[in-house]
Amino acid sequence: MDPETATAAENELFEQLDTLGIAYETHHHEAVFTVEESQALRGVLPGAHIKNLFLRDKKKNLWLVTALEDRQIDLKALRRRLEAKGNLSFGNAELLMDVLGVMPGAVTPFGALNDTDGRATIVLDKGIFDHALVNAHPLRNDRTTAVAPEDLVRFLEARTHPPLIVDLETLDAPER
Repeated sequence: MDPETATAAENELFEQLDTLGIAYETHHHEAVFTVEESQALRGVLPGAHIKNLFLRDKKKNLWLVTALEDRQIDLKALRRRLEAKGNLSFGNAELLMDVLGVMPGAVTPFGALNDTDGRATIVLDKGIFDHALVNAHPLRNDRTTAVAPEDLVRFLEARTHPPLIVDLETLDAPER
């Protein structure tokens, strides 16, 4: 894929952001597949840097969890918080493409654009709201698009995916 050519889905994403009046900035870079590759490549891009977990339970409920990149996530505690049925496991590449229209390595909350059936619940780490910007792939992993966290929420709500905001830092703390 030519890194200078936007895909139809990417153009649709940017048109949606423009329609909503959401300011964004997109940076081009080599394709990255892991948090470690992203950290080595990004230089000093300001804002929250994230990781995304595409999860399912035994009843085939789906979640896309967007967390700060260095956040340790206890899947058992997350399962309880999400009221998942049985253990959480990672959705496979075929399911990821079918639901969010992205490949592994390009997982992003912007994938809600492609989830027209509303199959996945989007979960955002409360910690991203401590930053002026959040950096996410724009449906491909050779670019990073920065938006304000509140604008990410507006985008998700416009795509009928109001996010569940969870404090993933205190997820495994006992409830009071």
